[in-house]
Amino acid sequence: MAHDTNSYEFRWRDALVGVQTLFVAFGALVLVPILTGLDAGVALFTAGSGTLLFQVVTRGRVPIFLGSSFAFIAPIIYGIQTWGLPATLCGLAAAGFMYVLLSLLVRLGGLALVHRILPPIVTGPVIMVIGIILAPVAVNMAMGKSGDGAIQLVPYGVAIAVAVVSFTVTVFCSLLGRGLLRLVSILVGIGAGYALSAPLGLVDLSAVSDAAWFRMPPFVMPEWNLQAVLFILPVAIAPVVEHFGDIVAIGSATGRNYVEDPGIHRTLLGDGLATMLAACLGGPPNTTYSEVTGSVVLTRVYNPAVMTWAAIAAITLAFVGKLGGLLQTIPIPVMGGVLVLLFGAITVIGLNTLVQAKQDLLEPRSMAVVALILISGVGGLSLGTAEFSLKGVGLAAVLGVAVNLVLPGRKG
Repeated sequence: MAHDTNSYEFRWRDALVGVQTLFVAFGALVLVPILTGLDAGVALFTAGSGTLLFQVVTRGRVPIFLGSSFAFIAPIIYGIQTWGLPATLCGLAAAGFMYVLLSLLVRLGGLALVHRILPPIVTGPVIMVIGIILAPVAVNMAMGKSGDGAIQLVPYGVAIAVAVVSFTVTVFCSLLGRGLLRLVSILVGIGAGYALSAPLGLVDLSAVSDAAWFRMPPFVMPEWNLQAVLFILPVAIAPVVEHFGDIVAIGSATGRNYVEDPGIHRTLLGDGLATMLAACLGGPPNTTYSEVTGSVVLTRVYNPAVMTWAAIAAITLAFVGKLGGLLQTIPIPVMGGVLVLLFGAITVIGLNTLVQAKQDLLEPRSMAVVALILISGVGGLSLGTAEFSLKGVGLAAVLGVAVNLVLPGRKG
């Protein structure tokens, strides 16, 4: 039976169900720090604190646990490699601020204004660029190399075998798995790759033995970097689009219209502030994302008070040092196999955005907008000076929005 959606009375059962909810969300929650090199303890702390902040903003009406958004994996990896972690955090904070601005736009002008600026003909190709732009990183890691391909860390043949196992198990779990197994398919794939890596001598457990049981999460403050801001800012388009669908899905499951009460502008604001909080502490963006939405629907946990307990459990777990040490032992080909699938899936999501919108891509206007976004983003077009330039996802999004607004014949 579903839990009451308005009860905030203390019940031990709610506390236990809250811990269970965290377990269901755990795989997706820690995957972003696993793949990007961020600290898992910080990610857990910021997810828990971000969820509590989201509940305050939404008046405790929506039963959701915020977690690390997959849409930011590729930009975080690129940002850390290019500008370092503090600068990347600045870009992530800017993405959260974009949520805040969009929530204000929705409050003042309604959803129609957002759709006018960010229609599917723009958002679809931008999401595709996010997935494609770091494809070489995933392939290099699957081949046992560092992300930039400069160093061979694991013998090629061994790395490919491990990556294939991780990839294959993840795919089959998502295809054939039921219930919880499907929700944690990525975590199962990582586990299978890890199990194969251990007898091959690819797992070094020294990080676990060296880690303390209890430790303070290593928080990191952001540093201003305009290039990182302009690169990561457009990435917020993808989770914003996903956000609307997630809120509607939760509302359908609970029988409540969260778009109207507390309002989509409040849920967007909650996501934005939670993401900004996470970026100020060194964690990945915390957003309302489909993995956790699926777990909420599966477990029929509709009481927002349960999410409070899940948040408290996440904050507590953040101080367990052995957990972070264990995640550091995952071999690079294991992550490479998962990233091949994940980056490809992001690209497909962008393509599906165009398909669902029934866009005629051979129509000259649509072709011009999509072509400009894809080629400028993937091809590495750069505009600016030696001191400052706009490129990648940032440039692709700016050009797409501008051209779509300027070209004649736009519908709606």
